[in-house]
Amino acid sequence: MILCDAGVLLCLVDRTQLQHNAYRTTVTGLAKPLVTTWSCLTEAMYLALHRGGWAMQKQLGQLLLDQLLVIFEIQEDDYVRLLELMEKYRDRPMDLADATLVLVAEKTGYRQILTLDSDFLFYRIGDRDTFEIIQV
Repeated sequence: MILCDAGVLLCLVDRTQLQHNAYRTTVTGLAKPLVTTWSCLTEAMYLALHRGGWAMQKQLGQLLLDQLLVIFEIQEDDYVRLLELMEKYRDRPMDLADATLVLVAEKTGYRQILTLDSDFLFYRIGDRDTFEIIQV
């Protein structure tokens, strides 16, 4: 499975984004579903509201309904690790959404990620392994 960051989620539904068509085409050819977290989806929904209103938010929601996107559930016992990651990468700084994706990678072993965020070049899975950023 492939992880998906908030910026890519927005890019998939926002036709004004320069890379919209490239990401749509790339995602079409990838194994699905993509994996994200509620934090990433929330961030994308917020941005979609301000860029395209309810219509764009509905498109994001449709990704879930069409089972092209699944949500990895963060558990209460993960909270400590999320804060550790955010503290470790505070110089970037790491936001909660990014921390959840690193956590998912640590828990699942998934290394491939769709992201517009260059910070994933620096983040480490389990403090050692790198992400494999899918180039679009």
